[in-house]
Amino acid sequence: MAAGRIFRVSALLSAIALSGCVSIDPQHDHVAVNRLLSERRAAGLPWDSNGLARSEEAVQKILSKPLDRELAIQVAMLKSPRLQQVYGELGLARAEVLDAVQIANPRVNVSSLALAGGSGSQFVIGVAQPVLDLLMLPTKARLARVDYQRARYETAAAILGVTLDVEAAWYRDIGAAQVAQMRGAVAQALQASADLAQRFYDAGNITELQLNREKAAASDARISAARAQVDARLARLDLNMLLGLSGEQARWTGPSVLPLPLEREEDPAQLEKEANANSLELLAAREGVKVAAGVAGVARVYGLLGSTSIGYDREREVDGAVIRGPTLELELPVFNRQGANRARAFGQMRLAQAKLASLSLQAANGVPLAAERVRVHREIVALYREGLVPQREAVARQSQLEQNFALIGQFEVLQARAQQFDAYQGFLESVRDYWLARVELARLVGSRLPSDGSTSGNTLSPEEYLTPPPAEDHSHHYAPDETPAPESAQPDQEHHHHEEPK
Repeated sequence: MAAGRIFRVSALLSAIALSGCVSIDPQHDHVAVNRLLSERRAAGLPWDSNGLARSEEAVQKILSKPLDRELAIQVAMLKSPRLQQVYGELGLARAEVLDAVQIANPRVNVSSLALAGGSGSQFVIGVAQPVLDLLMLPTKARLARVDYQRARYETAAAILGVTLDVEAAWYRDIGAAQVAQMRGAVAQALQASADLAQRFYDAGNITELQLNREKAAASDARISAARAQVDARLARLDLNMLLGLSGEQARWTGPSVLPLPLEREEDPAQLEKEANANSLELLAAREGVKVAAGVAGVARVYGLLGSTSIGYDREREVDGAVIRGPTLELELPVFNRQGANRARAFGQMRLAQAKLASLSLQAANGVPLAAERVRVHREIVALYREGLVPQREAVARQSQLEQNFALIGQFEVLQARAQQFDAYQGFLESVRDYWLARVELARLVGSRLPSDGSTSGNTLSPEEYLTPPPAEDHSHHYAPDETPAPESAQPDQEHHHHEEPK
């Protein structure tokens, strides 16, 4: 009879606990995260790629093609160590939610005491449950659901962040390779000038000052070329680290030229609205404020209860009499009034509110600033493309003509060629910076930009730029509204202003 009552009390406590449980389906998590990414024009995760061998096979198939930007992101989805960490963090968030909605197990106490110096014994059995867990269970379950949604937002934001990092590294890799090639061309041109200067000096046609000036310029160009080569190798290593590639897989091939800036950019005002409405980091921060405020409210309302518990005891006395009834174990807030817990909860709420305010301010001010940065880099590209590059090409071409008529020396021609190559290198760097600025704008918006994927042509590769055109072709590379045409970049050394060294 008593055992039945105890069973009924335990069953009641279990029913209360189960009523607040949150069910979590990992497969639904994958669907939810991929939906968040798809809404932001980002690639979804291949959650169904279970097994290392299967992933490796998919990676090898991708790497057999030229690794463009989208394929690089696909490789990262399969191999990136950072994304593997994101997967693990989502699993930890799932475990924390499950832990948050659990209540402490009931405590059963049993005692049997014999009467000293006589016959008979006292037997006591009881069950107790912490009150605080029972009272807070509905609130904890609600906050757990909100917190888990926050974890999903943060997971999707982290995945989007990795894809944007891969995209930026992809642009840096191509840009660094192109710059390294142009620095090599500059170094080659200035070394030719230095070699010619040495011949003139040996013949007594120039001074030692002129010789050392040419040699110093050549040495400086060689140093810059070496640094550019190192930068190119480091850029490729950085991209491979993000992709999770090493060994033979790291020797992939891909596009060798940067795309030109887009013909049209997004409206900054529209991007700011999108950031406020859809930024995953903002959405996660808003959910975080809800959770922190709920925790602070629980601490304020239930903070003094401590480890108070309720239960049911049944006691059989030595004379056979039975005593039974409910019990209450109350913690008196005499020494510890749970002030630290309340202060911690309110401190976390203020931190969550401050984070939300910071992200909101970033969306309000950062998006327009990032959009302006894209616009400025676009203008710089136009200044190079429509101004400096064709102007330097014209100077180099006219210098060659003047040298052919012995109006200037060969050194001036070679210097003009080096400046022409420098201008094209600056153009390539400005194109790279434009694309990197767009990546940072997308990061602040919290979404791939609507115009991503559209192109307006590609830059010339250094090999194309340095390829001599037909002799009668004197067009420059990037004049306004003209189709790019290769310009001769090799100095003509058949004529010079100085006397040939003897």
